[in-house]
Amino acid sequence: MKLKYITVFLFGFLACAGLFSLFGYFSEEITEFSKEIPFGTGLIGLDDVVAPSDRISEDNIIIFDNMVVLEIPNATLSNYADSGSMSPFLDKGANGIRIVPNSEDEIEVGDIVSYRFGKMLVVHRVIEKGVDNKGIYFIVQGDNNLMSDGKIRFEDIEYITVGIIY
Repeated sequence: MKLKYITVFLFGFLACAGLFSLFGYFSEEITEFSKEIPFGTGLIGLDDVVAPSDRISEDNIIIFDNMVVLEIPNATLSNYADSGSMSPFLDKGANGIRIVPNSEDEIEVGDIVSYRFGKMLVVHRVIEKGVDNKGIYFIVQGDNNLMSDGKIRFEDIEYITVGIIY
């Protein structure tokens, strides 16, 4: 099944690169201030995914010749199991930078959260935020999952992922 996704991704990437090259998109000189352009992958639901909130400003990123310093109060590191539910965004070998949210207001649609499900810590994307008779809820889903995990509450959420280092 993974071979099918890899084949679709490679075909889409090559087709886009060919079209961009054909129309001269990359012919302009690239400056240090230019923005990188992400390509769509065509995997299950990824084209509809909302990006996580931008929580690290450029002022909090300090780059030296031999290191990068991220000023993120109370951050911890995480790593991930090879479950496939968040591939290619999160996978084995990636390191996550996460923080503990203080309130429901800090969590938005698109954010990657870690929540407790029994004894497991599940990492999925928030696809909906709403209010019902019990208060604020979040619906989370893996980027490669066809179905959501259903409603979770703030008290179930342990972390918000604020950065990924590959």
